[in-house]
Amino acid sequence: MSIKVLICDRLPLVRDGLRTVLDACPDIDVVATTDSSMQTAMLARTHRPDIVLIGLDEPAPDLELIRRLSAEEHPDGRLPRVVVFQFDYTDSMVADLLTAGVKGLISRDSTSDDVIAATRLAARGRTVLSPDIVDRLVGWFRDRDTIPPAGDRPEADALTRREREVLRLIGQGMSIEDAAAELYIGVSTVRTHLHRVRHKLALKDRAQLVAFAYQAGIMREAA
Repeated sequence: MSIKVLICDRLPLVRDGLRTVLDACPDIDVVATTDSSMQTAMLARTHRPDIVLIGLDEPAPDLELIRRLSAEEHPDGRLPRVVVFQFDYTDSMVADLLTAGVKGLISRDSTSDDVIAATRLAARGRTVLSPDIVDRLVGWFRDRDTIPPAGDRPEADALTRREREVLRLIGQGMSIEDAAAELYIGVSTVRTHLHRVRHKLALKDRAQLVAFAYQAGIMREAA
């Protein structure tokens, strides 16, 4: 099936250029374009895209829109993956966007091949970061202890082995369907595990689940 893409950018030239590049790929279908954050949310509900490409032109990104897009499941259980493109990312912007749930941070001067690759990888549940963002994150981890060691969140002891496995895969950015395939269990079973994890840990959404997985050291556990 084609990867459905929704594009949001202020500039018509950028929107049209991205549509032309992506629509030329047989496995990608641009379902709509817009220059409005409000319309982006509405079009996402209407077209149920796999990927939402959002161009940032202002210093302060619409984090609330990104949180809503990243956490709002389609009726079939899929979650849209948000990929952001911007010329320059400040440290605080990188942190805020990743916390909000984006699956990709790429540069506005990326090549057509880069954008196509980012779209395909994000659709598979992978996190896509431009090389300068990767270098910056590596620097953060070298300079500070950003991920506490396992055991710093004793609530994690209440989770079963399977619940920890599901949480780790979700923390890696996998969709519910991908996690089910990875563990050879049903999609409904994964949903049940996630429901129990949320209940045990008093967590509200996917973003909080991912944050806890890192804080508790679950992301370091062997597959």
